[in-house]
Amino acid sequence: MKITVLGSGTSHGVPFIGCECAVCRSTDPRDKRLRPSILIDLGTRGSGLAIPDATRYVLVDTSPDLRQQCLANGVNRVDAIVFTHAHADHVCGFDDIRRFNTMQQTPMTCFGSEDTLADLRRMFSYVFKPPRQSGGGLPKVQLFPLGGPFSLGGVEVVPVPVMHGVLPVLGLRIGSFAYLTDCNRIPDTSWPLLDGVTTVIVDALRHRAHSTHFNVDDALAVVSRLGAARAYFTHISHDLGHAETCAQLPRGVELAYDGQVIEIDR
Repeated sequence: MKITVLGSGTSHGVPFIGCECAVCRSTDPRDKRLRPSILIDLGTRGSGLAIPDATRYVLVDTSPDLRQQCLANGVNRVDAIVFTHAHADHVCGFDDIRRFNTMQQTPMTCFGSEDTLADLRRMFSYVFKPPRQSGGGLPKVQLFPLGGPFSLGGVEVVPVPVMHGVLPVLGLRIGSFAYLTDCNRIPDTSWPLLDGVTTVIVDALRHRAHSTHFNVDDALAVVSRLGAARAYFTHISHDLGHAETCAQLPRGVELAYDGQVIEIDR
């Protein structure tokens, strides 16, 4: 299994508009951060539940930078999308789904919580209640609410409920890998779902505390409790320069960066 980090930045992206801080002016490409998303290459083909047989490439969230992310990383196919929640930095690339509809000649299978799917229907009502003038076309999607583990390409995916302030958000786990973006608390009932995780991508906004995101110390505590051998921090603000921050982190822990590819033995 292969994970491509499409975006590792906070909701503003990095650099921030109009900011002259050292990180925003950095020439290190790892300090250029698009909005958060990953692509999972399951590396397998098989039969899933209510999805096409050839389900291999799974996108997590449709960030506002989705088109740019796909072009930068050579993403030419997406078989399914999992939405963690409906904040703008995670869903506002929704309209770009239609390009994959055209290339693949099929509706896109999308998964999320009932609340997230309801938000998508409201935010992108033109897709679900089309206007008389459709212009260049509309995304074609099939929405499936998540109530527990499900199968993609014959591979089990486990939704992991986490808290983003007062908002419930879905992380996910596949085998020994977990993705936990936009969170500041993991409920007691969710920790057992993470038992045995050895590689994790987890929210770590900055050094200072935040009301809806883990900071670096919080994220390190999560990694320690998991006992993960490898950890990558995401949803990173301009407070954290890549090289400087990584030099201060424990062995096996680093900031994720856009375009990074992580190999996972399923």
